[in-house]
Amino acid sequence: MPSIEAHVKTSLERTGKEYKDVHEWVDKDEAKKVERHDITKMPQNAREIELKWGKEAAGEFVQHVHDDVKKRIADTLAYFGVK
Repeated sequence: MPSIEAHVKTSLERTGKEYKDVHEWVDKDEAKKVERHDITKMPQNAREIELKWGKEAAGEFVQHVHDDVKKRIADTLAYFGVK
């Protein structure tokens, strides 16, 4: 999955803001990282982000998970020789 720095760069390009706190919240704590990427918990996690950093940050959290899932799918398809 993309690094925190890669997510920050993408956020900056997309929004003009880094949202580093959001990306660190999602990825930095190894004990909670899987849970924070769990799409079945996305509404609760997005609400937590919104309460901490605002509505736009919650949207960036959703985009973070989207980018990670997209990367994981691309990696899996490449593994099986599908482009």
